[in-house]
Amino acid sequence: METESESVTASGPGEDSESLPPLDYAITAAAVIFWLYMMWEISDVATIQRPFFAVAFLCGILLIYLLTEAKESILDRDYLDLVLLGAIAVVLIVATVYILQDYDAFYRRQGRAFDHEYWLAWLVIAVILYLTWRSYGNVFLLLIGGTMIYALYGNYVPGLFGHGGISTTFMLQMLITDLAGFYGSLTQLTAVWIAPFLLYAGLLFAFGAFELILRVAIYSGKFISSGVAQTAVIASAIIGSVNGSKAANAGMTGSFTIPTMMNAGLRGRTAAGIEGSASMLGQVLPPVMGAAVFVMASTLGIAYVDAVIAGLIPAFILIGCILLAVHYTSVTEIGAQRMRFEDYFDEPLTRSEKIVEGTRFGVPFFILIFTLGYLQWTVPTAAFWTVVTMIVLGITTPVLQSSYGVLTRSDPEETSLSAPAYTLLDEIRHVIDGCRRGAIILAPIAIILAAVNGMIDLLMTTGMPSRIAIMLMQISGGVLIVAVLFGMGVCIVMGIGMPTVAAYVIVSTLVAPTFIQVFELPHLAAHYMVFYASVLAGITPPVAVSVVIASGIAGSNFWRSCGKALVISAPFFVLPISFVYHPELVSTVIDGETMITAALVMTGAASIIYGLNYPFNMSRWWRAPIRVGMFVLGVVVMVYPSWVVQGAGAAVLVGILITQRTLGSGHAAPIVSGLRESDD
Repeated sequence: METESESVTASGPGEDSESLPPLDYAITAAAVIFWLYMMWEISDVATIQRPFFAVAFLCGILLIYLLTEAKESILDRDYLDLVLLGAIAVVLIVATVYILQDYDAFYRRQGRAFDHEYWLAWLVIAVILYLTWRSYGNVFLLLIGGTMIYALYGNYVPGLFGHGGISTTFMLQMLITDLAGFYGSLTQLTAVWIAPFLLYAGLLFAFGAFELILRVAIYSGKFISSGVAQTAVIASAIIGSVNGSKAANAGMTGSFTIPTMMNAGLRGRTAAGIEGSASMLGQVLPPVMGAAVFVMASTLGIAYVDAVIAGLIPAFILIGCILLAVHYTSVTEIGAQRMRFEDYFDEPLTRSEKIVEGTRFGVPFFILIFTLGYLQWTVPTAAFWTVVTMIVLGITTPVLQSSYGVLTRSDPEETSLSAPAYTLLDEIRHVIDGCRRGAIILAPIAIILAAVNGMIDLLMTTGMPSRIAIMLMQISGGVLIVAVLFGMGVCIVMGIGMPTVAAYVIVSTLVAPTFIQVFELPHLAAHYMVFYASVLAGITPPVAVSVVIASGIAGSNFWRSCGKALVISAPFFVLPISFVYHPELVSTVIDGETMITAALVMTGAASIIYGLNYPFNMSRWWRAPIRVGMFVLGVVVMVYPSWVVQGAGAAVLVGILITQRTLGSGHAAPIVSGLRESDD
């Protein structure tokens, strides 16, 4: 079936290419009922029995997913598939009702179950495996299924990764009947923490936040010579932070930004590389970070706001670097072209419309930051009130604006008392559409996280983290930098095609403990290192899901597009190593030491960007060694664990920039004046 990259359409999540009214109404109604139940439970989060809630949550969101898939089956006239989806729905409903109707007794039987309960567990496992395959393809079916086989028959595996094996009964208990595994902590976290934020994302899309972001980005492009390409970076980064999928973000924002960049004169491969890089950037952008920040805070046992603070400086460094790289790339290819607002929107917002839009989108976001950062509320409570505020303001501000317009019109013939009523109905429809969008965004993420939860529980039982630690120690010989490079490679492989939060869960469980326990890295440094490395899978060939989608939209060569993305995002590959040697970069306290280190690392990152992307006006014989030298200098400044060496490297960089500027101005410079030759 579809992988993550294949399931993304240009229309974005929640938008259907064809209509099927009866089923559309059913999907919408199911989504609204689902979110009403979710918000009711989250409103009193202290009383939630999380295993009970996880069972109900998983059943509800999977039924919505099955309805959306059933619609496609009907449109494709694939009635055999429709029967299969119906059978899966029956299994989910029967299993959920069976568990919840006498939940206390079922929960007390942990460690043992009746025979028919084991048979039911097998059916639920088959359902999760099938839905994982349907949503993410063969690779993930093999990953989850292979883990189950490895757990059962590890005693036949030779060498380091062999283990005693577990019984089939024990596996069924772990995955289903003990309400762990597929119903375990990660599924519970998804239900209580992540789901409300994806509802918030759905409401943002439905109320028009995407269009507002594009308007702001295009307007800001008036003041930047590379404004066309910078608009893509700004829009993709913001949207990508919320939706939690590199591929989905590339498909959704790329459908607008890539044609825009190409119309302005950028090559297709360049536009695809920029969009792929920007979509990846969005996954590490606070305060949502593709939903991974919630899992990180829970895993480390720290406050959500502390996890966000730790990610601010790295995100700032990457934003600056990618914007700089995109500027050089864009100006080189198309010069100082600017976006014309009238080419994309019929008319600008009026003053009152700006107030309305600023109020209904700005106030909920302020409440989110204020309740989490200042009041220190729990994430579910803050998310609940953010969603409530978004709905209330999303409805009332346009209605009040419409009412004010009716009252202030001087021409009675233009006055329509029914206008506020129509506006109210429109905004209620937006709320309903937001619920539908939020559920459709959430469904595939819930599927993969449930499957990953079961996989991680099995791997932990087999002692996989300690085995990976031994492997890294053997390969690296105890040398930290070698272990880091191999560890990043493992994280990139494990992050291939995965939604951001699922990739982080895997690498934080299997790889991060090695660096914490063996190499004694601070917890946040180790977790941010593996998190950033797993996100890199989005632009790392041969898979590079972000670039696959972007190059498909641009109609460009995949490998050339990957090359552009790698050049634009080069510091991204070095920054995780910086966390290891400079853990203050990802500290919960931003002090003087942090700022000095951040400035030095930013300088090194700028050196890499400058060396790889600046259009040096000199002979190619000089250009290549200068690019290599600037890259190596940047890596040293970013990574070396000494301010003295970093400062010296930064000083060399400043000297190179001054020399280059001198030569570019037509003035002679000592030693290197002979470098001023034609580009060819």
